[in-house]
Amino acid sequence: MYVTDAIVLSRFDFGEADRILTLITPEIGKLKAIAKGIRRPTSRVGGSLEPFAELRIQLARGRTFDVVTQVVVGHAWLRLRDSLESAATAWYMAELADRSLEERHPAEPLYALLHRAYELLDAEMAPGRVARWYEMRLADELGVRPEVDRCVECDRMLEAGESYRWVPPLGGVLCQRCPGPPAARAGISADALKLLKAYQRMDAEGLAELRLPEAVEREVEASMREFLRYSLERDPRSLAFLDEVRAPRVVPAAT
Repeated sequence: MYVTDAIVLSRFDFGEADRILTLITPEIGKLKAIAKGIRRPTSRVGGSLEPFAELRIQLARGRTFDVVTQVVVGHAWLRLRDSLESAATAWYMAELADRSLEERHPAEPLYALLHRAYELLDAEMAPGRVARWYEMRLADELGVRPEVDRCVECDRMLEAGESYRWVPPLGGVLCQRCPGPPAARAGISADALKLLKAYQRMDAEGLAELRLPEAVEREVEASMREFLRYSLERDPRSLAFLDEVRAPRVVPAAT
């Protein structure tokens, strides 16, 4: 038996009443565990083993999966669940953490990062801002921090007034003097570059106070998605749901 803090990254039903969970823990890292009988109405832990909560879990070591024997909810982050966009963003960040970790490797920095991101969502910070803050710091933890101050090819400091290109395969921004690869993206605006720098340097509280045009926010979102797609080698599946949640709703005309 052992006890650990944990956050549920993903889950799927198994057999008639069990559920397989992917957990992130500070000391052990990512692990898979089975909650036996959790889908039965009489289960003692069924209402506690939910995503978007910090849990204190007791597990018994098993051959294939460790077995959940007891659960206590530490932080429920209930306000996070009130907004569909916040919940979808939380799933997206959990999937990024899942894809960034190997099983059974200590993951305290990533655990603390996801924990803080959920706190920010629960405090009703704009989900898009939380996601960009999280993406940038996740890139730091993975050792792939994007270069936004110097040209990734000639190492020259980027100057105001010149044009730039965002080239994830090279690791960041390319200046106008360097040709770069043939598939280099057309360009990135000066305002978007400033916002990328802000996400690297400012704390979450400062970012929450920024007032920016929607077009700049969208440009930075697209840039970071492209960067993480290259770093993690594919798009997270949860992005489709997040985009669907955020799509403008068409209200039928009254008849």
